[in-house]
Amino acid sequence: MSNDPHDGVPHIRPARLEWPTLAVAALIYGGWLALTFFWRSVPLWLLVPVGAWLVAWQSSLQHEVMHGHPTRHRRINDAIGWLPLCLWLPYPIYKLAHLAHHRDELLTDPLDDPESFYVTEQAWTRYPAWLRLLLKFNQTLLGRLLVGPAFMIGFFLSDEGQRVRADKPGRRRIWALHLAAVVPVLAWVTLVCGIPLPLYFIAFVYAGGALARIRSFAEHRFAERHEERTAIVERGGLLGVLYLNNNLHVLHHLRPGIAWYDLPALYRAHRKTLVARNGGLVYTSYGDLFRRFFLVQHDRLLHPHHRTSSETTE
Repeated sequence: MSNDPHDGVPHIRPARLEWPTLAVAALIYGGWLALTFFWRSVPLWLLVPVGAWLVAWQSSLQHEVMHGHPTRHRRINDAIGWLPLCLWLPYPIYKLAHLAHHRDELLTDPLDDPESFYVTEQAWTRYPAWLRLLLKFNQTLLGRLLVGPAFMIGFFLSDEGQRVRADKPGRRRIWALHLAAVVPVLAWVTLVCGIPLPLYFIAFVYAGGALARIRSFAEHRFAERHEERTAIVERGGLLGVLYLNNNLHVLHHLRPGIAWYDLPALYRAHRKTLVARNGGLVYTSYGDLFRRFFLVQHDRLLHPHHRTSSETTE
């Protein structure tokens, strides 16, 4: 993250109370309650995309609140993002990992960036052939939609299991509180609303994870200069609404404290500076990403700084 006052992009002091963000929160939680309660009246072809949208939208809301929105009170903000609609991800761990991701000088490094999709050669050589094949597939947009959520959830829970068993400070408490919050969510979904748990997992959790994976698919790409590792998707369209304008990702990394609804105007005013800063890593739209990477890998999996052999294949 940059705090350079001379980088050409002004700071915008956030409002004491950001009503647009509160409105989004009300839509997400109100929509989730309504959709789960009336799910029997909703055809499956509509239930899945709307359920996925609400879970992915909450992920975007969580991303917003962990950066100090919509109030100036951290506990209130965290409370807005705490409810685990996706079941598997504790908000405090998401927050810790994401704020660590904002150390821009370490972006994409698989050892230091918790959100990196790159791997070290040491890890790659340990993976069985079937896992390597799936990881390559996951570097395409089709793969990110189909197997991306499984990788995201599976690797996360495996890593967290190791941290809990090792009694990493604070981890057991975080998971105990998270599981306590999952109980009322599952009670509402299964006991009150009568949704079969496999249906909720597929239609809301897994499909929502797939929608969220579109956003993160090409946000970062390795470059020697860390300023050139963060992308821009200029026309977010409907997905820009879903991601709360996080498609303008280089601006978010430069000014993470700016509210989502202020990003488009600020980007338009300083586009030339921002594009020069990130070395022209710009995609015109998410449609552009689908055309270019639906069946083509976004980048090689092995991180250049963690590759020791020129003969290693990916």
